[in-house]
Amino acid sequence: MDLDLDERTLAFRDEARTWLAANVPAQPLKSFDTAEGFAQHRVWESRLADARWSVVSWPREFGGRDASLLEWVLFEEEYYAAGAPLRVNQNGIFMLAPTLFSHGTEEQQRRILPKMARSEEVWAQAWSEPEAGSDIAALRSTATRCDGGWRVSGQKTWSSRATFADRAFGLFRSDPDSVRHKGLTYLMVDLRSEGVTVRPIPQLDGEPGFAEIFFDDVFVPDEDVIGSPGEGWRVAMTTANNERGLSLRSPGRFLAAADRLVSLWHDAGRPAHTADRVADAWIGARAYQLYTLGTVTRLSDGAELGPESSVNKLFWSHLDVALHETALDILGPDAELQGSWSDGWLFSLAGPIYGGTDQIQRSIVAERLLGLPKGAR
Repeated sequence: MDLDLDERTLAFRDEARTWLAANVPAQPLKSFDTAEGFAQHRVWESRLADARWSVVSWPREFGGRDASLLEWVLFEEEYYAAGAPLRVNQNGIFMLAPTLFSHGTEEQQRRILPKMARSEEVWAQAWSEPEAGSDIAALRSTATRCDGGWRVSGQKTWSSRATFADRAFGLFRSDPDSVRHKGLTYLMVDLRSEGVTVRPIPQLDGEPGFAEIFFDDVFVPDEDVIGSPGEGWRVAMTTANNERGLSLRSPGRFLAAADRLVSLWHDAGRPAHTADRVADAWIGARAYQLYTLGTVTRLSDGAELGPESSVNKLFWSHLDVALHETALDILGPDAELQGSWSDGWLFSLAGPIYGGTDQIQRSIVAERLLGLPKGAR
């Protein structure tokens, strides 16, 4: 990739920087894991959408700017550098939307994407089940064919944003005789439907960032099936690869955190015992930036995200933990009083778990990239 940006790309970045400087809330929004904060983030997402900054890489007909992937990466860098709010609809925008672009019908795209861009509909991820966490293929929730659609029953757990979300996407076993990856169907479900019960799960901070979802003979129309019935695993891999490989954790998130870490280190008098770790975090963030730019180049040349996204996921999740642990060591006994760093550290600990545990990711790397036999790690 040519890292010398052309005038058009520079103008796009400058426009984004100017808009964000004028519009990012002066005071942080409340956590979107609370009802009040969730509502505040909806308003922010609507404001982004009004200026076409919500989904810059989408086609204009769906609320985007037809921006290139490179421009999206640059926008994300500016977004995090400006201290803008986290995206309450990240499950929809960064995971479901790429899936709809790859496998959805034109009708689904027209019906769902504009509302998603404005967060008029906020999406929850309904994948994990009590006996099917990282091993999603072991799921037991069912979808049974009926007139005009499907009847869904079962339970999902650890569903991100489900406490206050409007809709959810997930996999359900539609062939009762199938096993593992076969016979699954990818469905979108209205969480206000009759037969749906959402039970919040409090986190360590007491806020319900996750929820259990119970489905009791819930009707889902055929129009809310993504891809072909029974082929849900193939569709789900598009979602998973985007979660792990490009869109969910853009380099801008880590570049901004690394710059904050360097500033913290300077303000603390440059403690020598953390110097190497601060440097490692700064280098790691920029290595991830360059790796992502390489991915953008490959995608622009017609490639698709594949199992290499597991390497990416392993890298950024451990970078996040190391960066925040270094910040806490710099702060010393005052670390617990620094909410942003301590909160960030607690969240970083989930990185090696959500989106597929480290163990699952290493298995994917071993088997699908290195060609090792199953069980060879």
